[in-house]
Amino acid sequence: MNLTTIVAIAVLALIVSLAVRYIVREKRRGTKCIGCPFAGTCEKHGSVHHTKPDFSKL
Repeated sequence: MNLTTIVAIAVLALIVSLAVRYIVREKRRGTKCIGCPFAGTCEKHGSVHHTKPDFSKL
């Protein structure tokens, strides 16, 4: 194996390990949908923290 192959394997291993670390950390925090901007207010998973807008007062 030459040097470029070893460097490429090392970079891929680093990327995969950082991705796995991120996923494990988010799951420990209780995030249901990792990467979703509405994960904390998702109605699908029962963690509704927002109210629907009241358009009757407009």
